[in-house]
Amino acid sequence: MTVPYRVLVLGGSSEIGSAIVRELSRERPVSALLLGRDTDRLRRAAAELPAADVGRVDAEEPETHGRAIDDAFEALGGADLVVHCVGVLGGQAGLDADPDELVRVLRVNLVGAGSLLWHALRALRRQGHGTLMLLSSVAGERVRATNAPYGAAKAGLDGLAQGLADGLAGTGVRVIVIRPGFVHSRMTAGLAPAPLAVTPDAVARAAVAGLRSGASTVWVPASLRYVMGVLRHLPRWLFARVAR
Repeated sequence: MTVPYRVLVLGGSSEIGSAIVRELSRERPVSALLLGRDTDRLRRAAAELPAADVGRVDAEEPETHGRAIDDAFEALGGADLVVHCVGVLGGQAGLDADPDELVRVLRVNLVGAGSLLWHALRALRRQGHGTLMLLSSVAGERVRATNAPYGAAKAGLDGLAQGLADGLAGTGVRVIVIRPGFVHSRMTAGLAPAPLAVTPDAVARAAVAGLRSGASTVWVPASLRYVMGVLRHLPRWLFARVAR
């Protein structure tokens, strides 16, 4: 009997998270636990997966994160993979954004998501093996004026993941950072798609391929690595003009 691959999804109603679980299940049995704030959305997501249960965690309640992660690991009997999909997009209004929305984007995408990342990595280190897969974004590579809060928070979370990963050398724990561009999903509904836009399934295929290959960073699509390599070094005045 094949032992199921145990997957914990943080931000469990994420379309990308569900797509990753489905992609993994194509080649092995998977037992998944979806953690998130909206239990109704979590149950709907779980109903479309081969074998999934749900639990609650709120990114804006960091005092509960340690217990929530510990309980999730106990429920799964340990975790082979933690898929970290926590995040909200927020408005695209720059300095004209609602101040409460600005604070929420930073609080969820950096403070809350960072707290969950930290607790999950500590749990993986205690068990002595496993992988954390962080859904980051190219928005954090060079922050645009219109989505500055989202991009800045993603840049901070991406950097936190890489720094913590460096400290895990030799522990049996691995971190893989996924950096997609524009993804057609509920989060981006109503926004004009950027060039090189992809689907959740495309992100999942690239993420699982990176997991298999031992990659530490995966760009989706792969060509974004070179696009961002150029954009990262443009003078600010030129970047501001081309990245409106």
